[in-house]
Amino acid sequence: MPAPRSRPAAALVLTAALAAVGLGPAATPAAAATVPVGAGSYSDTRPAGTSGPTNNTGGPVTPKLTDAARDKPLPTNDWWSSLAFQRYGDNPYSTPMYGHPLTYQAVSGGLEVGYPTSPAIVGDGRQYEYAHKRDLTLGLSGLNSPDTKADAWSDWTVTPYWSDGSRTLRTTIGHGLPFVYAQGTGGNAQITTAATPTVFADQGNVLGVTIGGHHYALFAPSGSDWNISGTTISAGLGGKDYFSLAVLPSTDALATFRTYAFSFVTGSQVDWSSSGGTVRATYKLTTQAKEGTERGTLQALYRHQWLHTTDALTSYTYVSPRGTMKVREGTSFTTGQKAAPVLPGLPKTGAVDTALLRTRLAEVANASDPFSGATDTYWTGKALGKLAQLVPLADQIGEGALRDKLIGQLKGRLQEWFTAGGASEFSYDRDWKTLIGYPASYGSDTELNDHHFHYGYYVYAAAIVAQYDASWAADSAWGGMVKALIRDTANWSRTDSAFPFLRGFDVYAGHSWASGHQGFAAGNNQESSSESTNLSAALVLWGSATGNTELRDLGSYLLATEGEAIAQYWFDADEQVFPSSFGHDTVGMVWGSGAAYSTWWTANPEEIHGINVLPVTAGGSPHLAGNKAAIRRNLAEMERENGGSAVEWRDILWEFQSLADPAAAKSKWDAGNAGYTPEQGESKAHTYHWITTLDALGAPDPSVTGDLATSAVFSKNGTRTYAAHNYGSAQRTVTFSDGKTLTVPARSTATGTGAGSDPGDPDPEPPTGNTFQLRSGGTLTTATDGTAGSDTVASAGGQNHDGTPNKPLVYEVKGVNGTLTSGASTTFRLPVDAGTAVGVGQQARVSYDLTGDGTFERTETYAYFATDPVAGWEDYTQSRGLKSATGTLGDLRGGTVRLEVWNAIGNATSLLRTGTAASVVVIPYE
Repeated sequence: MPAPRSRPAAALVLTAALAAVGLGPAATPAAAATVPVGAGSYSDTRPAGTSGPTNNTGGPVTPKLTDAARDKPLPTNDWWSSLAFQRYGDNPYSTPMYGHPLTYQAVSGGLEVGYPTSPAIVGDGRQYEYAHKRDLTLGLSGLNSPDTKADAWSDWTVTPYWSDGSRTLRTTIGHGLPFVYAQGTGGNAQITTAATPTVFADQGNVLGVTIGGHHYALFAPSGSDWNISGTTISAGLGGKDYFSLAVLPSTDALATFRTYAFSFVTGSQVDWSSSGGTVRATYKLTTQAKEGTERGTLQALYRHQWLHTTDALTSYTYVSPRGTMKVREGTSFTTGQKAAPVLPGLPKTGAVDTALLRTRLAEVANASDPFSGATDTYWTGKALGKLAQLVPLADQIGEGALRDKLIGQLKGRLQEWFTAGGASEFSYDRDWKTLIGYPASYGSDTELNDHHFHYGYYVYAAAIVAQYDASWAADSAWGGMVKALIRDTANWSRTDSAFPFLRGFDVYAGHSWASGHQGFAAGNNQESSSESTNLSAALVLWGSATGNTELRDLGSYLLATEGEAIAQYWFDADEQVFPSSFGHDTVGMVWGSGAAYSTWWTANPEEIHGINVLPVTAGGSPHLAGNKAAIRRNLAEMERENGGSAVEWRDILWEFQSLADPAAAKSKWDAGNAGYTPEQGESKAHTYHWITTLDALGAPDPSVTGDLATSAVFSKNGTRTYAAHNYGSAQRTVTFSDGKTLTVPARSTATGTGAGSDPGDPDPEPPTGNTFQLRSGGTLTTATDGTAGSDTVASAGGQNHDGTPNKPLVYEVKGVNGTLTSGASTTFRLPVDAGTAVGVGQQARVSYDLTGDGTFERTETYAYFATDPVAGWEDYTQSRGLKSATGTLGDLRGGTVRLEVWNAIGNATSLLRTGTAASVVVIPYE
């Protein structure tokens, strides 16, 4: 049965560092056809008889860019890719683009803008969509451009460009931007509305209009005046070249939005870090003041973002296909998440029958064709992934010969693909600045689809090889070609001239996109989110195995971010995203306009539910266990839709169930493993080991994290088992966020119940008491048996961060119930020490989410504490006084209490004491 891919024909949902090793575009068409990269090579011309990117009739296409953008690597597979990839010969503009909250489509007269707020349920109830519907068109009087091109872009914004010879128009649009920023020459600003507008505010150069129930503000330069004639609104620019519009959450928001109307967004950038089991990311906009001095702005955060930020949000919200978006006033915000659990393989347990596993491993390793006839990039990748999962298992039971045979098979096939000139190779396309593997499949060549899906398997397999053979993974050997695939799919550099930054991963949307051209009425799409996280996990493993911390941390950021997006937008984990009228608990595909209970190739419920699970790996799958209730709902729906238990993909769905209910999955395995055919990326050896191991250890517990990227925790009947793999050459101790530690020998996996504080129940009762101790790793707990430790507070870098958290340490407790004590207030005692450094000041913020819904109703920021330069702990307490407070306290009902500590001033790090009764927060509750 075909695997999931972004196939262009399916109409179901549409009814409605390598420069160092030589990789780069060839200098001229006459350059050598084979370019060496370490021991491998790629070609700079396509193999005979193959195709590169084409339009829908098979004609070749090149990027549709202005001269200013011509040499900049184009990030295909984005939310706006149809601006640059002309998929249809009769549409030189774009298909609908979903920025959220606004939607857009380029046309000859400018930019259509819409704000869909009511979902439609289509496709026999299998899809919900907030389809683009024009409220207005932003343009210039008389503009009639023959095409629209991409002129500039940044991490989540893009600037389309129109010119008809007499007039030029540029607009900047983006994810989370309620504004459209326009610069035009040769004509008046012109807004053409889809219906007669109703004016709710007329302030000369500022006009408020309602169109189709949606409120917009129009902003022309000071001294200008908007004029309305039917459905045409225009304003002279008075010698200026700028104007803007915004969609308003309500008419009374006009004054706030007017403040930022001429602070034009000029770029966007995300920066991330991963340490101590926590992944942090800062999303920042750059702006330019067109009038006055205001440089701030407003931006709308998606659910997966506002759930994980402590930054202040306004009361303004927007509707979107991803649930409620919340508005922040400011040019940046920071998120903090627990790192996802990652291991090269599930750990060893006594529950696995060694003889049976040995037999199953041999069946695969000794098969006449372990690759099952695979020739193209996708099916070869699937086979590589299947074999790679078995290597740690063979090693685990002492089967060195089987392990080495499997490694040899991986090396052999990878090296075939990593060498130009054979039956399979990678070819660099200069125009699109991408590596295409031939034979290609599912549009990976003609549409630039799915590179992250396909190549993730190669990187994962290479990471497993690197674990056992470091010399093979060196850049001078085969590691150079591995990095080439990483640069194509998940390039970490913004200055690389050969590949775009993060080709397929949309940093603001929080997940990847599969279509290279985005040429659909519903926007872009992604089906197999799990094959996307397979690449992210592969980066963690490859970076760990090769000592490349940059790639390791990139993988941690991608995996944590997309893991939350998958939970919310594919599995509706909190039941707050899917419209109430949509009768499904999961979707197979996410679209720019919504989501669909479907796949590209079948309506079989097993595959709809399983496509966002496979491949099942110890690296890319355990994060799913963070939402066990969603897994149970998902599988219950599958059985309802299927009319019973899974048959075709039973192994994938058994493994999925084991992430929530291992004993139930084991029972199904015991009853049904005798006569089934494994899914084509699976094997009976791996499925048996997976289900049996989790039945013994319990399901993964992502709520507890280790300070090593390759670590995980499992919970069963109140007992936690800690596991970690140490790729280093020396023994190390891994510290977990619940205070437990685990000593791991060099180049080994270790497990144990851990040393240090008691782990407690994996699904604890709500905490009792109002005094919470700090624990390293980000926990607040009422437990009193901690082990003294400390966390490092990042330097303020010589900047003043008084009142604004900067790389804060975050400690949190959830599920708190309490009655507010009249007249009481928050207190704390935080032992801090800056050593011999001078001019360092620690600052604390305590926030209360009264119901645990992600919104903090009360935030208290305290004046910072200037430490002395004498060694020894000093107590920072609430007696320093409140610097500011917002909101009002009330009773806690399953609420969340959060403490943040950062250095407000200074140019050095400091320490914060943890694990003892001397370091506490006391909340004013009974």
